[in-house]
Amino acid sequence: MSVTEPAARAPLASEERLLSGWGRSAPSRSRLLRVRAVEDVAHFLSYEAHAARGVIARGAARNYGDAAQNEGGDVLDMTGLDRILSIDAERGLVRAQAGATVAQLMARLAPHRLTLPVVPGTRHVTIAGAIASDIHGKNHHRDGGMARHVRSLALCTPAGGLEEVTPESDPELFYATLGGMGLTGVVVEATIAAEPLAAPWVAADVDRTDGLAETLELMAAEERHRYSVAWLDLLAGGASMGRAVISQADPLPADAVVTLRRRGRRAATGDDPTTLTRGTVIDVPRGFPGNVLRPGAVRAFNAIRWRAHPRRERGRPIALAPYFFPLDALGGWNRLYGPAGLLQYQFVIPTGQEGELERCFELIRRRRLPVYLAVFKRFGPAFGGPLSFPIAGWTLAIDLPAATPGLGEALDELDELVVGAGGRVYLSKDVRLRRDVLAAMYPQLERFRTQRARVDPEGLLRSDLGRRVGLCGELW
Repeated sequence: MSVTEPAARAPLASEERLLSGWGRSAPSRSRLLRVRAVEDVAHFLSYEAHAARGVIARGAARNYGDAAQNEGGDVLDMTGLDRILSIDAERGLVRAQAGATVAQLMARLAPHRLTLPVVPGTRHVTIAGAIASDIHGKNHHRDGGMARHVRSLALCTPAGGLEEVTPESDPELFYATLGGMGLTGVVVEATIAAEPLAAPWVAADVDRTDGLAETLELMAAEERHRYSVAWLDLLAGGASMGRAVISQADPLPADAVVTLRRRGRRAATGDDPTTLTRGTVIDVPRGFPGNVLRPGAVRAFNAIRWRAHPRRERGRPIALAPYFFPLDALGGWNRLYGPAGLLQYQFVIPTGQEGELERCFELIRRRRLPVYLAVFKRFGPAFGGPLSFPIAGWTLAIDLPAATPGLGEALDELDELVVGAGGRVYLSKDVRLRRDVLAAMYPQLERFRTQRARVDPEGLLRSDLGRRVGLCGELW
């Protein structure tokens, strides 16, 4: 695609904004420019971007950290490019622009009896954000992450302009972009493989455990289900610490759905694709005081939540939206943490290092970290690019109030345990990782830097995350 001459295009609408990720814990000020068309991106990178300021793309701002921020520089708001361009039901392919969300895609695919093969914990992530983070879901142990299902990218780079990139045409650049945090180019469109959808339901098996030992034992058993996740109570005291509600599920067969509908279950469970794009049930107001959410209150809530689940339940029908995106019902839930925000720390420990995993849990207990939410999953084999997060093993994501005294020191300690076990921290959630541990966590870092040097030799693409951990290189 040719780039329009500078004089032929009006400048992008812009404003100075204080931007942050979903955690709201590390805001920075940038010039936000609103992209209106695909050609705007190529035009901006070719003619309007200044190396002194740098630029990064931004979607729905659902990453927890500072990957879509660029202090003192430019940020391209891609949410205006939200069209779903085509659905090929016969081949199971969907083509969408960068700003289309998971919710939009799932709702449009459902009438074709198709769905996305991998979804994160929120439906509000944009497709380009999902690619930049190489998202994973509750089914990584079976289906891998986003990198397994993207078929092509329309990628705009400072050196090459706008081009279609596939695993066959340029595998190194393609996979460096999957998980590359937006630093190999701006994704403007993508083609993704969809999968058959019998019905918008799953059938879930639920087990409630009494402590960490039982939780780990059940999660380590042979996995027979498509989806698997555990909610952990890490604020419970004594032997109850690490008690959990484990949910393992499979798609509900179409004949079972017919039976449920005859019993009048449709309205109660949201058996309707439009529920994926409906608004929230409750919204947390702006200015919510941070002192309301305290360890004692969360400890009591966790106890109630734990007791509310049965000891053992089999085949419970749950609609897709509440199963995959339970927190989306509470709009602006990140405001519960007050003006200081939250940190989500997610790490993975390789299979065979379960002893080190238990040391991580012990450190969390010893440091008395106020973990308000903890989600535990199993990962399958690694696949993708040099910065893709998942490796075969165990991943834990914990939400912590950013204002917790001694939090930085405690997480530095956790970093050391994770690195020592051969694990890594998820960059899409990160806002505080030290650059000296990055190479140990991501041993293929030089492969990524090689691609950056090829497509962005002047270092135009940069972000707060990239500068902090050294992904943008020493010169920028």
